[in-house]
Amino acid sequence: AGTDSGIGHELAKYLDRLGFIVFAGVLNKKGPGAEELKRSCSQRLSILQMDITNSAHVKEAYLKVTEEVKNAGLWGVVNNAGIMGLIADGELLPMSAYTQCMDVNFFGTVRVSKTFLPLLRKSKGRLVNISSMAGNGGIPKQYAPNRLIFFPGILGTPELWDEQERNLLENLTPDVKRDYGEDYILALKTILSHMPAFCGSDLSPVLCDVRHALLAKSPCGLYTPGKNSYKYLCLFSYFPLRFYDFFIRRLQNIEIVPRALREPEMKCKNA
Repeated sequence: AGTDSGIGHELAKYLDRLGFIVFAGVLNKKGPGAEELKRSCSQRLSILQMDITNSAHVKEAYLKVTEEVKNAGLWGVVNNAGIMGLIADGELLPMSAYTQCMDVNFFGTVRVSKTFLPLLRKSKGRLVNISSMAGNGGIPKQYAPNRLIFFPGILGTPELWDEQERNLLENLTPDVKRDYGEDYILALKTILSHMPAFCGSDLSPVLCDVRHALLAKSPCGLYTPGKNSYKYLCLFSYFPLRFYDFFIRRLQNIEIVPRALREPEMKCKNA
């Protein structure tokens, strides 16, 4: 799932070039990502309309795959679909942002996994979950031969960030907007704009690790592709949270704080 763009899109093409029979789940079967896969890939690749938040879509995809593989089962399922919204203080985010994040990044992954596990058990195949480094965790244990987790990055586009920022500002109450300050809220987007500088554009480490996870006799339980991924994971896991926060803020050059926290400092300076 999640082959419309990004890692999932490149992974579908990569596995097709390796000779895999690929079932590429897309959010929009008539979108540019799906059309590109049709143009550039072999006849082995099949496009599946699959909104992972829609149980009917997932079930229909399962039936189509079952019809194709018959008694052979399915060797691998790669859960790649994911979203990353605007990074902001919890009070600022609308409930719709929490709901959408959970629907796609958590429940969507669980929904696809539970649906396709019977085919994986038949082949004794692999279940691969690709997660954002921001998630720092996987989904609950499932009955499957192999469950593997990746931590690459899931970002988004400047257009998406602008839309989320407008939505956030429009839904804030006047007192919350006053306490945080519009300058602070607008500066939150810079966190996302700085992230590409720390994420390599070369996806080959991710693609190679997924190939290893699918084909290796003894795959790893956790992969952190990219030279910096493991460093950030260790920093978050083994160091005090305040140290991690300090490091990330310095790394991304985040200096501004909410307006309500700045006012006491200003009063002290003026006293």
